[in-house]
Amino acid sequence: MSTTQNQFDKKSEAWSARFSEPVSELVKRYTASIFFETRLAPFDIQGSLAHAEMLSHVGVISAQDYADIQKGMAQIIDEINRGELQWQLDLEDVHLNIEKRLVELIGDAGKRLHTGRSRNDQVATDIRLWLRAEIDTSAELLLQLRKALATMALEHHATIMPGFTHLQVAQPVTFGHHLLAYAEMFGRDYQRLMDCRKRVNQLPLGAAALAGTSYPIDRERVAKTLGFDGVCRNSLDAVSDRDFAIEFCAATSLVMTHISRLSEELILWMSPRVGFITLADRFCTGSSIMPQKKNPDVPELARGKTGRVNGNLIGLLTLMKGQPLAYNKDNQEDKEGLFDSADTLRDTLTIFVDMVAGIKVKEDNMRAAALQGFSTATDLADYLVKKGLPFRDAHETVALAVRECEQKGIDLADLSLAELKAFNNAIEEDIFKVLTLEGSVSARNHIGGTAPIRVKAEAERILAE
Repeated sequence: MSTTQNQFDKKSEAWSARFSEPVSELVKRYTASIFFETRLAPFDIQGSLAHAEMLSHVGVISAQDYADIQKGMAQIIDEINRGELQWQLDLEDVHLNIEKRLVELIGDAGKRLHTGRSRNDQVATDIRLWLRAEIDTSAELLLQLRKALATMALEHHATIMPGFTHLQVAQPVTFGHHLLAYAEMFGRDYQRLMDCRKRVNQLPLGAAALAGTSYPIDRERVAKTLGFDGVCRNSLDAVSDRDFAIEFCAATSLVMTHISRLSEELILWMSPRVGFITLADRFCTGSSIMPQKKNPDVPELARGKTGRVNGNLIGLLTLMKGQPLAYNKDNQEDKEGLFDSADTLRDTLTIFVDMVAGIKVKEDNMRAAALQGFSTATDLADYLVKKGLPFRDAHETVALAVRECEQKGIDLADLSLAELKAFNNAIEEDIFKVLTLEGSVSARNHIGGTAPIRVKAEAERILAE
């Protein structure tokens, strides 16, 4: 046995026979991915078992080899679950660690497992298997969050609050209507994730290093075994493509952006200066110096984590922008940001499902706020238009009425009929129904409107999905 072969057996490097000196310890640490990718181990084993079954089926390895591989992998899974598998830096990555342990357990059959594949298509397959599971988990959580919002919207379909533009009181809406806006956002987020899943769910295995393999493999068989919708159609693209990961990170950034917007509103609504809601204590913290404080830490942190998730997306885009075909070591950098985005999304959604369900609403404060800022001014303008006044003239008339109310420190509804008629003689007694908060929201009785009957119907529609 040659010196270099002895070196390979000692260090278990899959390529060491080519080199005359060992890799330095610093380079080992710098290039190793084992520190962060052990989460891929179950998926690596899943892919390996499907690959081995196919190799046995086409006659590349024997049935006995396949049986031994199954037995060895079962033991490795057990060792991983018990925390007994010793991950070795010298072995670089999760693939070589598992392969070496398999060879220790079953001998030459373990060495035959890598026939017809490369770590390039192996890791691409592992990531897709892992990401598919993450998408399924987060997509289900999005549906749960959407239903939590719809449940609260149904409860508060007629609870009036001010609607804002530019953070200024604009028109009255219902709290249920406001919540359903976020339910719509998260519904689109769900659709994006499920659409992304279609492109994730394509099998790279069989592309080998970059050019495919001369062995008589059956890629479609492996795809079916692993639940993929199909196979990647070009071997170069299969091993070097990471746009599926970028697409997931983009979808995740959008979800977190919507979470961040909701978080900002929860923070504002919880402020004593607004006082629309309270969050359950388990989602808040206090102050080390100010005993009265109840800080909305969860929504604040979710708002902050959105920035990091967005950064992961930019990192992946930058990683890929200058790479020639096919696989490059750069692609090892695809995992940490991707893992972080997936973890952040899953944890954030899990918490928000619980947090939203526990929101306590201060209905009186919402109603009092809706009475400020002349929120029914548009209703008065619409009333005049229905009496025959051109909208621009009606707009000017109401603006004059608002100016007078500001000077007197009263609301439009506080003006007497005579005072209102002074602005336009077409105004009659029925105007006071129009100027009520209930009259305003009920008037928006169309699909997408804030009329309580419409809000109730939309909430019920989502809950029935």
